[in-house]
Order: sequence, then C-alpha cells, then structure tokens
Amino acid sequence: MRTSAIVRLISCFFTAALRMRSLLVGLTLIVIAIAAPRLAAQKVELSIDASKPGAKIDRNLFGQFAEHLGHGIYDGIWVGSDSTIANTRGIRNDVVAALKAIHVPNVRWPGGCFADEYRWRDGIGPQRVVRLNPNWGGVIEPNTFGTHEFMDFIDQIGSEAYVSVNLGSGSPREAADWLEYMTAAQATTLEKERAANGHPAPYKVAWLGLGNESWDCGGNMTPEYYLDRMKSFSHFVRNYNPAQMEKEQMLKIAVGPGGGEQRWTDWTETS
Repeated sequence: MRTSAIVRLISCFFTAALRMRSLLVGLTLIVIAIAAPRLAAQKVELSIDASKPGAKIDRNLFGQFAEHLGHGIYDGIWVGSDSTIANTRGIRNDVVAALKAIHVPNVRWPGGCFADEYRWRDGIGPQRVVRLNPNWGGVIEPNTFGTHEFMDFIDQIGSEAYVSVNLGSGSPREAADWLEYMTAAQATTLEKERAANGHPAPYKVAWLGLGNESWDCGGNMTPEYYLDRMKSFSHFVRNYNPAQMEKEQMLKIAVGPGGGEQRWTDWTETS
C-alpha cells in the first residue's frame, strides 16, 4: 500500500473517532440537561435549631460488661489487697479512675456464658470455692472476686449493678436466695449472713439479667423452653431493698436474638 493511501486511511480513522467522541459528549450533555430538574427536585435542606432539645438517648445503652474471661476480672479489675499494683480493697485504682472518668452507667456481671454456670455462694465468705471455668479454657476460677467485690467495684466507679442470674444450670430458688442475700433489709438468715460477711446495708440491684445467650452457651434452649424458664425466674426472683420498692425499681432483662438468621428470628417471633 502506498504511503499516501496509508495517510488517508489514518486520517479517516481519526476523523471517525473525533465524530464518535463528539456524539458521546453531546449525548452526555443531553442526559445531564434532562436529569437536572429531577436532581434539583430531590434537593434536601437541613436546618438545626440549637435552642431546642433533641431526641434523648438513654445513657444505660452505654453500659459495660465484666465477665470471668481471660484477664478481664483477675488482673484487669481485681488484683487483691496485697498486690504491688495500687488498689483499694483489691480493686485497681487506675481502672477505677478510668471508668469514673467516662461515667459508666451500669456494669453487667458475672457474664456472659460464665453466668449460666455461676454459683453465687462460691464467691462469698472467707473461704471461697475454687472451681474450673469450662467456658473459657478450663482455667482455675478462684472466686476471690464475688458478690461483695463486684458491688464494691460498682460503688467505687459510681455505677449501677446489672446482675445476671444463672438461668442455664441454676434454679429459681438459687437465684431468689441470691437476690435476698443482696437486697434484704429485714433480719432474715440471708440478711444476717450478708452482714456477717461485711455489708449490713442492703445492696441496690438496678438491673437483673434473666439468662445469657440461652440459644447457645446458656443452655441451647428453644425459644419456647427459654420463655417458660424466664417466666418462672421472673416470678420468683425478687428485690427486697426498701429503697427500690416504689422508686428505682429493679428492671428485669430477658434474652433476645443474636443476629438476622432464622435461628435468631425464631426467638424474636416467639417473644
């Protein structure tokens, strides 16, 4: 092919390309012109009146969680009164200061999966029961951080107690005794035992957890079976603190679903 023919072919190619580009640009401009009124119609204006109060978010949504898992309790909160780490009655001063600074509204304890195998009597009195913690690696659980230590921790950080009772492997009677031990003001045997263990005044329990992940580590329960147990616990487990009879009544919290799959939605539909 001669050079002049090649030049003409290249020239035609570029001319066609330029025309195609011009056509695409033109079509784009037409589309923008057509869409412009619609975009203008969808314009959103937002104004803020700082002088008016907005929606209130309940501060208790920002509560914390303390479980006997890893170093969350032992070393993390509890080091014992004879520790070289600065502490007040065995509870770390630096942790207390950090939590007081963020105004923690409530702390849930003792779990978690741990709660549904927890025996509250193991963690009171001078002689604590040493067990294994099967939920988290089968480690030794010394129970040196029990009811009184938790309540002392709550008091030191200026928070409220969210106690999760053992609905998985415990009984309503056991949970009811624990609440009487903590909250009774009248001279019952459990009230006297609490006083003998160092706290004559009744504790305030603001929140009561009725089970934990009952669809899994809390007992692998069906929603129907959980509801039957939850109703029984809710009926028999009472708060006896006189200060919570009318005002500041204890709230009982049931277990909800843990996701969007069917096993979770079954729980939601049942409840």
